[in-house]
Amino acid sequence: MEWMWIAVRRGRWQAMFVILCLFKLSSVTGQARYSIPEEQAEGSFVGNIATDLGLDVARLISGKARIITKGSRQYVDLNRDKGTLVIKERIDREELCGQTTPCSFSFEVILENPIQLYRVTVEVIDINDNSPSFPKDEINLKIVESVALGTRFSLVSADDPDVGINDIQKYTLKPSDHFKLEVQSQPDGGRFIEMVLQTPLDREKEETHTLVLVASDGGEPHKSGTVRIQITVLDANDNAPVCSQPVYKADVRENSPAGTVVTTVSAKDADKGIYGEVTYSLPHAAREVKQLFEVNVKTGEIKVTGKLDFEKSKTYQLNVQASDHGGYTDTCKVIIQMLDENDNVPTIQLMSFSNSISEDSPPGTTIAVVNVDDEDSDGNGVVKCSINSDVPFKIESSLTGYYTIVTEDFLDRENIPEYNITITVSDQGSPPLSSSKNINVKVSDVNDSPPKFDQSEYSKTLPENNSPGFSVFTLSASDADWGQNARVSYFLEEKEINGVSVSSLVSVNSENGVVHAVRSFDYEQIKWFEFNVTARDAGSPPLSSVAAVKIMIQDQNDNPPQVLYPVQTGGSLVAEMVPRSADVGYLVTKVVAVDVDSGQNAWLSYKLQKATDRALFEVGLQNGEIRTIRQVTDKDAVKQRLTVIVEDNGQPSRSATVIVNVAVADSFPEVLSEFTDSTHDKEYNDNLTFYLVLALAVVSFLFITCLVVIISVKIYRWRQSRILYHSSLPVIPYYPPRYSDTLGTGTLQHVYNYEVCRTTDSRKSDMKYMQPMSQSLVSVDGDGTDTPQVEKQLSGICSQMSTLHQL
Repeated sequence: MEWMWIAVRRGRWQAMFVILCLFKLSSVTGQARYSIPEEQAEGSFVGNIATDLGLDVARLISGKARIITKGSRQYVDLNRDKGTLVIKERIDREELCGQTTPCSFSFEVILENPIQLYRVTVEVIDINDNSPSFPKDEINLKIVESVALGTRFSLVSADDPDVGINDIQKYTLKPSDHFKLEVQSQPDGGRFIEMVLQTPLDREKEETHTLVLVASDGGEPHKSGTVRIQITVLDANDNAPVCSQPVYKADVRENSPAGTVVTTVSAKDADKGIYGEVTYSLPHAAREVKQLFEVNVKTGEIKVTGKLDFEKSKTYQLNVQASDHGGYTDTCKVIIQMLDENDNVPTIQLMSFSNSISEDSPPGTTIAVVNVDDEDSDGNGVVKCSINSDVPFKIESSLTGYYTIVTEDFLDRENIPEYNITITVSDQGSPPLSSSKNINVKVSDVNDSPPKFDQSEYSKTLPENNSPGFSVFTLSASDADWGQNARVSYFLEEKEINGVSVSSLVSVNSENGVVHAVRSFDYEQIKWFEFNVTARDAGSPPLSSVAAVKIMIQDQNDNPPQVLYPVQTGGSLVAEMVPRSADVGYLVTKVVAVDVDSGQNAWLSYKLQKATDRALFEVGLQNGEIRTIRQVTDKDAVKQRLTVIVEDNGQPSRSATVIVNVAVADSFPEVLSEFTDSTHDKEYNDNLTFYLVLALAVVSFLFITCLVVIISVKIYRWRQSRILYHSSLPVIPYYPPRYSDTLGTGTLQHVYNYEVCRTTDSRKSDMKYMQPMSQSLVSVDGDGTDTPQVEKQLSGICSQMSTLHQL
C-alpha cells in the first residue's frame, strides 16, 4: 500500500486553467478560474493572478489589491509582491461542498485608483481521502426458514463523503452460499442494496448465518468498508407485508414546525396474529434525514422533527420498511419535495467604498461597489437594488449580484458638504423582504469659489486731522470654500493719487481687512480719493476678487476766517472817508473775508465788536458791509475807529478781527490835522521806547560783555530803519484800476489813481494825483477847484509832518 500511496502522490496533479473573460462593464474587468486538489498544504501555489489577468505586480501593489470573500473563511491568500494566489487554509472538499459536484468557491479581487473588480473561481478537486463506512458495524436479520427462494432482504448502504470515482463503486457479499447481492441505483444518486435468497434455509441444519458486506470505492489507493450480517433462521411465516403503493410523494414547506404530518404509509400482511402485525421504520435513512423526519412505528405516519431548509436540500427520499413479526419486510419509497418560503433577507456587502470624493469629480465617478445576495430561489431570490433619490448618485448593475454606485451630476461642496446614501435591496417574495445599508460620502473641497466682499464698492467718511494709524473701517470678504481654500488675505492695490503712492495714505491689515489711515488728512489739500483692495484666498491656484473703496475726507473747522479787505498793513494807516453830508445807509466800505473750510464751516457772519460811536455805523451780518445808520452831524468825531469781528459757523466757531479807520470830514485838511496829532503822540511814545531800550542795553553791557556787539548791531540796524521810513505823511492804500467786488455785491465800485515819488529824504518827496472818481477816500491834494490853495498849504505843512503809522 505504501508504494501505491507514493505513486498517487507523485501522480497527483495540480491542474490549473484560467478563463479570463474580459467584458465591458462599468466596474468588473474580468474573471479567472483555477482548479486545485483538496487537502493542499498551506502556502501551496494556486495560480499567478497577475499574469492570468494581464496585470503588473506594480499595479497590484499601487492598487492595494485584496481578496473579498462572502463568508467568514478565506481559503486563498494573495501575495501582492509576486502576484500569486496561495493556499491560506487547508481545504476539505467534503466539508465545503458535501456531495455537490463540481465543488468550487468564488471570491473577488479588488483594486483601487481606479476601482477594478475581478471575479476568481477556484474548483476543488476531490481526492480519495475517505473510506466507505456503514452506519452500523453489525446487521441482525431474522428469516423464517420457509421463506421462498428469491425473497429479497434490504440492507443498509454504506456512505463515502468522496465523490466521483472516489465514491463507492461496488458492493461484495461474502460468503455467497445462500444469498446473492443485487444493487439498484436511485434517482438521487444513492444505491438500494438487497440480499436475494438463492438456496433454501434449514433452521435444523444451520440456525445462524454470518455474512460480510464489503463496500469498495474506485480511488487510488482503493479503500473499503465492511459490515457484518448476522442471520437468525426463524420458524415459518409464509406471508410478507405488502406496501399499499411502492412510491409516495408529498410536499412540505420549509420552516414547517416540528410535528407537521408529511404523509402516511401503509402496508398489509395476510397473516394472522403476531405475524400479521406490521411495524414501520427507517432503517436505511441517513443521519441528517433521521434528524428531520420520523415515522410512527405502528401507524406509518411521517412527521417533521427538525428544521427544514429549502436552501440546504430541495428533495428528500425516505425508504420506509414495513416489517411483520415473522421477519418478512417490504419497502416503499417516500419522495418529499420541499417548497421554498421567502425566509431569507437579502444581504448587502460593500466590496469597495471611497468615503471621500472630490467636488470636481466628473459624472460617472465610482464611489462604491456592492454585492447583494438572497439565498431563496425563484421569485423569492430575485432582488432589486436601489438608493435614495435625493442624492446626485445612481446605482448601476455591473455583474450578476454586483452593483456600482456612481455620481450622476456634478458636486458642489459649498452647497452640500456630505451625503448619506441608503442602499436598499428587496426580493420579489410574498411578502417581500428587504434590507438596507447606509454609507456616508464626504465631498472634499476644491478651490472653486473666489472670496466675495459684502459690497462691491465701499464709501466711508473720515474726519480730517485724524491721528496716523486711525482705524477707518473694516473690509469683510467671505469664501464659501473650506480650510486653506477659505483663508482670506487682503492686499492694497498700489496706485498713485495726486502723485503720491496710495500706500502712503492708507494701509490694509492682511489678516482682518482693517483699513488704517497712514497719515493725518487735510480736507483743504485732499477731499477724497479712491483705491482698490484685493481679497485673495490661500488655495492653489489662489482666487481673488476686488472691491473699490472711496474715502471722503470730512471737513473740520480748523481754519479761521481770513480778511482780504481792508488790508491790514504794518506801517501805514488806512482810513475810509465819510462826508458829513452822508445819508442814512451810506456805504462806507465792505469787509471782505474768506474761510478755506467748506460747508457751514465756511459760512461767515460779521459783527461790530467795538466802535467809537456805535450809534453811527452798523455791519451787515452776512455781507460785511459797513453803513451809516443815521445822518452824520457836525458833532461826530472826525476819527472813527471800528473793530469788526468775522466768525464762521463751525463748532466751535473760529473768528478774525479787523480794524477799520473811518474819517468823518468833508475836506482833506481836517483829516490830516486829526491824524497828524495822533502821529506825534505815537512818535513820542516811540522815542520813549527807544531810550528805554538803550538804557537796558547799557546795563546789559556791564554784565554780559559778549552781547554788546550783537546789541549794538541791532541798535544800529534799528536806527537805520528809522531813518529810511521817517515820514510825516499818511499812507493811503492803492487800489487797482477798475477794482470791483468779486462777490458781486456792487460795493466799492470806485477808481483811485495815485502816483508817489519818494527819495531817501522824505522831505524832498513829490506826490502827484489824478482826479478821483469818488470822494469816499481821503484825497491828499484836495479837490480840483482848490488845488492852488491846497498846494500852498501843503508846502508849509509837509516840512513838519512825519509818516502816519497804523495805530
